[in-house]
Amino acid sequence: MEENQITLDNLEKGADNPAFTSVGEERLYEEHDGPWGENKEERRGEGKGRFSSYCRKALQPASKAKHFCKAHAKVLRRVVLGVLGVAYLCYFIAACWLNFQRALALVVMTAVVVFFICWSLFKKHCGAKVLLLLSPVWKCFQKSWPWLKWLLWVALLGGLITWLALDTSRNPEQLISLAGFCFLVLFLFACSKHHGAVSWRAVFWGLGLEFLFGLFVLRTTPGVQAFQWLGDQIQFFLGYTTAGSSFVFGNTLIEEVFAFQTLPIIVFFSCVMSILYYLGVMQWLIVKISWLLQVSMGTTPTETLSVAGNIFVGQTEAPLLIRPYLADMTRSEIHAVMTGGFSTIAGSVMGAYISFGIDAASLIAASVMAAPCALAMSKLVYPEVEESKFKGKASICLSSGEERNILEAASNGAAASVGLVANIAANLIAFLAVLEFINAALRWFGEMVDIEGLSFQVICSYVLMPVAFLMGADWADSPLVAELLGVKIFLNEFVAYQQLATYKKNRLSGLEEWDGSRKQWISERAETITTFALCGFANLSSIGIMLGGLASMVPQRKGDLASIVLRALLTGICVSMLNACLAGLLHVPTELGDCVTFLSTANFSSTSYTMYTCCKQLFASSVLENGTLSFTGAWAGLAESMPCLMQCCGHYNHTSC
Repeated sequence: MEENQITLDNLEKGADNPAFTSVGEERLYEEHDGPWGENKEERRGEGKGRFSSYCRKALQPASKAKHFCKAHAKVLRRVVLGVLGVAYLCYFIAACWLNFQRALALVVMTAVVVFFICWSLFKKHCGAKVLLLLSPVWKCFQKSWPWLKWLLWVALLGGLITWLALDTSRNPEQLISLAGFCFLVLFLFACSKHHGAVSWRAVFWGLGLEFLFGLFVLRTTPGVQAFQWLGDQIQFFLGYTTAGSSFVFGNTLIEEVFAFQTLPIIVFFSCVMSILYYLGVMQWLIVKISWLLQVSMGTTPTETLSVAGNIFVGQTEAPLLIRPYLADMTRSEIHAVMTGGFSTIAGSVMGAYISFGIDAASLIAASVMAAPCALAMSKLVYPEVEESKFKGKASICLSSGEERNILEAASNGAAASVGLVANIAANLIAFLAVLEFINAALRWFGEMVDIEGLSFQVICSYVLMPVAFLMGADWADSPLVAELLGVKIFLNEFVAYQQLATYKKNRLSGLEEWDGSRKQWISERAETITTFALCGFANLSSIGIMLGGLASMVPQRKGDLASIVLRALLTGICVSMLNACLAGLLHVPTELGDCVTFLSTANFSSTSYTMYTCCKQLFASSVLENGTLSFTGAWAGLAESMPCLMQCCGHYNHTSC
């Protein structure tokens, strides 16, 4: 090898590198036993091997950490949850310590979450033992149930009759709502497909749950406060829509144009609902509500899940929860699915109605109360006469969606709402235009026989006026309530809620009740009744939406769907009216308060409903005798009586003025 070495002496003499001569090439070829290509590949392989070796050594700590995490996943998960729990506990204590009143909402939410976590842990670890321990008691209860059941029914019926007698003695007008409720139930029974097959357990339990929930929401202080708080929070939450819509459309448009003010709320609400579905919150809520309905009413899991889902989503979205089972469902079960869709409204459009000024608590209560009532009335109108494949089935699997992350869920929810927004806008344009055309045609026909002011609303006000009166509206308010019912049934509930919002705005702004022969607003009681009566998708235009949605899921059952849909529509209309009757039965008039103090300190630059009612009270207490004006009641002998009367006369007309 010495002769092959390159030295400084050789370079000076100009000697060549033997590796680049033919002799050197042959010698190297022999030494390495192969061509140059193979040698290079071997060297590259050695280089790659060394590199991968270095990578393995560098990544060895990460690999060990990964294996450690896999081996101790449960322990690490508990540690992380424990740390987060301690951190939240510290935050919770700090929030309550600083201002408990401000942290009240946080306390309620924390209590609910802790309760369900504890309940889940209790069922998991102690459920079987407790059931085994209580099995002798359960066997004894089952033996006693045949006679205990009748005793319970008699006690409940006696308590209900006693309560109604005491409650309606103070407000006799509530008896009209009770009579309307009974009439509607009897009417639906008369329309029943199979009178002898009615499951009275489902009917009475459904109506009972509806009544109990209505009693809690409308009569008890915790219920009223809870739903009022929930309604306020939803209104506050929907206010965040302005941040997005003002950026896209500008402040001027969202303040002045209806489409840019209301319809973006649907986009925002749809996005939020999609996120809640991705997180599994909606499925959890729906399963819990459907379990309550199923256990009490004895209905099958499929129809109960769909009806429970209608509380939160629309008439075509709720059946998607049970899509794999629709093909095998009986006609009675499909009727229940349709009735649930017609009896409720979607959460997205509920946000739009709240933005109109409709009472949020009433809308939420109406949507929840409609679920058990819809299931009960569905089983009254179309009883089960077939053998259901899902009877006694323990559980139904709910799909959780195809989104891979929360951002995709939010994006899909917003994108899905575009069709709904376009549909609402198109329907509003079409229906309002058609309504104006119908009114013009009716006016023309009326003028031919000297009938002035004939319109679709006038016809509805006469035809549906008895129904409005039976629901509990005053006779003076019944024409306007009937008009809104007609618009809801024959056109669209969106248009009807818009008109109701106008009436409510007129009342709250303190306008005169009558402008000549035209009534400008309806009473607070009639408003509540109408809010419940309009809360549902039961209108003629929804027939196509319902048939199109369900037929796309089960095209082989188009015939069954078409034969059931009209009966389901009628049931859905009556369910909303039953809710309205119950709202009229349980409605408590708002106390007026001290009008003397209010008017004495009021600023008469603007009017309000309280000012209107107090001025009416002042007008009623004034007596004009022989040219002398005097006052009776609370206003007698007060120096403020005359100045307040003069101020009231500046806004309202009365003979005392």
